[in-house]
Amino acid sequence: MGIRRTKRQFEQDPFTDLLFNSLLAFTLLFLITILFLNPPAKKGIIDPKAEFIITVKWDDNSPDDVDVWVSDPKGGVVWFRNPEVGLMHLERDDRGAAKDSIIVDGVEVINPLNQEVITIRGNVPGEYIVNVHYYNSKTLRQANVEVRGVKVNPRLQVIYYGTLVLDRKGDEKTAFRFTIDEKGNISNVNTLFKSIVEVNKI
Repeated sequence: MGIRRTKRQFEQDPFTDLLFNSLLAFTLLFLITILFLNPPAKKGIIDPKAEFIITVKWDDNSPDDVDVWVSDPKGGVVWFRNPEVGLMHLERDDRGAAKDSIIVDGVEVINPLNQEVITIRGNVPGEYIVNVHYYNSKTLRQANVEVRGVKVNPRLQVIYYGTLVLDRKGDEKTAFRFTIDEKGNISNVNTLFKSIVEVNKI
């Protein structure tokens, strides 16, 4: 005798459907929560914690190359061939027009800004010297250089802001000098020249 199935056996139970859909919604919400609790690591992002930021800018669109050099109280010197010394870091080395263009959707886009940035990520007591050096000149013209030094913490404080002129390739000038004490206070800001390029060239 065959098994007879009633119409009720083929009908779906509403309670079972409700339970299944609730479980599905709960699982989905759980997975979304996990994604937000563990976001994927962001590649290529640097957190540049800094106490001081030194910025050197020169003529936009210029192919000429101006470099910033900074010496610390321990005698360390940061520059493009020595980009990390103690707590000093060369964050950006700009070579004028070199590598200033990228291709976006088949179109060449040129960044006109010429700028180098050095950060100091701590308070090492003593004197710091900030020099600019006219490394290479393709225009054979003078370079107009803008230099800014700021203390970031606990509030933004401009240590120095000024402009100077580099007349020809090879020129070196002291933009400014300053002294930091044990508490990070600034004193003795001046522009007395001291060469740090020639004695540190490799």
